Amino acid sequence: MNTGAGRAESLAIGRSTVYELMAEGSLRYIKLGRTRRIRRSDLEAYVASLAPLPN
Repeated sequence: MNTGAGRAESLAIGRSTVYELMAEGSLRYIKLGRTRRIRRSDLEAYVASLAPLPN
């Protein structure tokens, strides 16, 4: 598990975008105290759900 900021780096997107995805329910997370953690499997599921861009 990693924080939103750590996963943002993995996806090459901004930290605020990761938090927006979590807020809208597109990216699942676990809340531990005041922190949010994202499982690698949840991140992989989110990436797999993205539609590929047309060539």
